[in-house]
Amino acid sequence: MKTRKSYFVFAVLVIMSMLIGACAGAAPAAPAAEEAAAPAAEEAAAAPAGEFNWRAHEGESLKLLLNQHPYQQALVGELPKFTELTGIEVTYDVFPEQNYFDKVTIDLQAGEASTYDVFMTGAYMIWQYAPAGWMEPLEGYIGDPSKTNPDYDFEDILPGLRNSEMWTGEAGRNSMGAGSQWAIPWGWESNAYMYRKDIFDANGLTPPATLDELVAVSKQLKEINPEMAGIVVRGSLNWATIHPGFMTMYASQGCVDYDENMVPQMNSPCAVEVTEKWIDMIKSAGPEAWTTYTWYQAGSDFGAGKAATLFDADILGFFQNQPDSAAPEVLGNIAWAPGPRGPEGQLNTNVWIWSLAMNAGSKKKDAAWLFMQWATGKEFLTTAVVEDQYTMVNPVRSSIIDNPDFQKRMESHINYMETLNAISEGDMRIHFTPSPIFFETTTEWAQALQDIYAGANAQERLDALVESLTGQLQDYGILE
Repeated sequence: MKTRKSYFVFAVLVIMSMLIGACAGAAPAAPAAEEAAAPAAEEAAAAPAGEFNWRAHEGESLKLLLNQHPYQQALVGELPKFTELTGIEVTYDVFPEQNYFDKVTIDLQAGEASTYDVFMTGAYMIWQYAPAGWMEPLEGYIGDPSKTNPDYDFEDILPGLRNSEMWTGEAGRNSMGAGSQWAIPWGWESNAYMYRKDIFDANGLTPPATLDELVAVSKQLKEINPEMAGIVVRGSLNWATIHPGFMTMYASQGCVDYDENMVPQMNSPCAVEVTEKWIDMIKSAGPEAWTTYTWYQAGSDFGAGKAATLFDADILGFFQNQPDSAAPEVLGNIAWAPGPRGPEGQLNTNVWIWSLAMNAGSKKKDAAWLFMQWATGKEFLTTAVVEDQYTMVNPVRSSIIDNPDFQKRMESHINYMETLNAISEGDMRIHFTPSPIFFETTTEWAQALQDIYAGANAQERLDALVESLTGQLQDYGILE
């Protein structure tokens, strides 16, 4: 029988075997001009002992590990302002997403010999990194007035986001939203329904309000335009196939992935019904090569006019609604709506949260926290969402969502803000149950969807999935 240790060793070997040479762009932040830094230095020097001081670690240096992403581009563009404010020099490495998390894992394993002080991460990764002792808990920094800017306002971050990055460290449905704060939300993606408003208007259609309507409208759109997919969603053999539209509908319908005792529930009557309807929709109205579709394929098909609707991250539609990415007939015709609601009218949207976390092996933790609070603070995040050269949507802070400049910027994206607000008012959070083997088990769940798409009986295949996951959870010590 496999032990927790053998699972960990196996995972490390797999990650190392997958790690290939990456094109990392290491570039130091431009140092601030002495004359620009002088006023800030004088002000900081006047701070009484024990009070917060932006220049408390002047002269130190930090190194960041970043994923290649629009959020990263905004950060890099504004880094000189952090150095000017604090006197801390910052360098960084950027890796493409296909091997970024492999790089993170390899570096964090090195402990005090690791290279990076702060790194980008997704919230799901907390369930792997925190139990290994690789992430620094942050509540001690947030609550210390000598280390945290009095204007930081942690409570301004949307509660569904910050609570999704609190975790007790134990697998279980009630373990999230309690325990330590392992990361700080930085930007987020709500999973929404995006559609071609011109096609809907021409055919008298409205966004679906229920799961049954979602299936029916997708099929109708396929009949109207046989050369176009009625809907496009992810389908590749990857955990990320489960997390956007599928998990949002699954949660809104009242289904859960595990019960209170961590017994898998993917074969419950609720789960089987959602799965059968989801796969029926894809087979009848989705793209022909659905089992190869990732974020990139789904988004590019929608932006190219090959699909009438998209159920995925709201920002994916935003990126496709740009002059350099949208087909002429698509540009300006994308509209947003919340995903269909559940039987009781509930809107339980699953989310992805890009976040910043501190390496537990860093020797410069206080300086790292200065950087993290600046990068997740109101001033930088406001700049990153309102300035035309940056595209750091969605904001994680309520005050920035309410900012008139941000709202004005989003006016050309039909019903984007109305959808974001509706999702935020619902049960918007991570709807997966935390587990240290989340990625393995959720990828296997995606395999089950592919098999059902290929013709397997839904109940039988999901029964087999639950049997397999139960064994893995027992081997890992999560289930008796």
